[in-house]
Amino acid sequence: MPVAVKDFFDTAGIRTTAAFERFEHRVPTEDAEMVSRLRDAGAVLLGKTNMHKLGSGTTSLDSYFGAVVNPWNAVHVAGGSSGGSAVAVATGLAFATVDTDAVGSGRLPAAICGVTCFKPTFGVLSAAGILAGEPTPDPAIPLLSHPCLTARSAHDVSLAFEALTGRASDDGHARTRIGIVTNFVATDVVRSAFEQAVEDIRSPGLEVSEAAVPFESARFDAEMIRADRPKANTQLFGNVDALVLPTLTAVAPTVEAARATGDLAVSPNNTFFCNYYGLPAISVPIARTAAALPLGLQFVGPQGADELVLSLARDYQRVTRWQYAPPAIARGV
Repeated sequence: MPVAVKDFFDTAGIRTTAAFERFEHRVPTEDAEMVSRLRDAGAVLLGKTNMHKLGSGTTSLDSYFGAVVNPWNAVHVAGGSSGGSAVAVATGLAFATVDTDAVGSGRLPAAICGVTCFKPTFGVLSAAGILAGEPTPDPAIPLLSHPCLTARSAHDVSLAFEALTGRASDDGHARTRIGIVTNFVATDVVRSAFEQAVEDIRSPGLEVSEAAVPFESARFDAEMIRADRPKANTQLFGNVDALVLPTLTAVAPTVEAARATGDLAVSPNNTFFCNYYGLPAISVPIARTAAALPLGLQFVGPQGADELVLSLARDYQRVTRWQYAPPAIARGV
């Protein structure tokens, strides 16, 4: 399978720059562990994908190699920091990409570009070799940053996950209690699309109820992360097996508006709690706006419930037949 790698992961003999001008000539001598696993699995490594500089933003506009823009409409951002990867998958350049997600930075661009991104439970995919040897600016970042996988559909993401972990993503799961999150932040457009998606989720095999998420508790604080993670499964999943909520808070902003707003112009309000608590989460496409810009929905599970999250996403895409549609640029229009 042709696979690309976010320019965060070291590649022996090939530049790894994190889109940072000071790393322009940084050439590692060893592969990151995820790159080694890709090679062992027989993947064809196509190259490195562009990103927001040092993973420090959610737009992918700030990069030494030039801005990444939305493949559906270049006036809008692609999201970030894994923007180049989401565009590569959306336009058919790669079957899958290996990325990172620290505040939602894999899931946000996936939702904006109309593809699927899966962030497993913290520690399931190795972060060894992400800018190896370089100093970490904040001790919370290694705890928040999850390697993740982006592909066109939940099925394709599952194939990549199985190849890299050896863990089969089981299709069978018992009657599942789904918590529909009600206290997320969203515009009317996003909320309307999510409410329609919730109707598609309801089925005889699922028990659906309302749920709330402590979004306000998630923050960049290493000590708090270590203290709160062991309690996450009990606190968030005492009465439900999985949570569902929108990925985005709003439609992708224009490049002009994002530059005026700053590096976090694409809000991580609905995604960051998953990084804070180390939870598995997947973003899948649910709709496109009147302007043809994609939106996404998240399935989130307890720590360790990676296979359940993947299974729910695959089931949703099978039922709705909403998996992947290429933007005009990929259709040759």
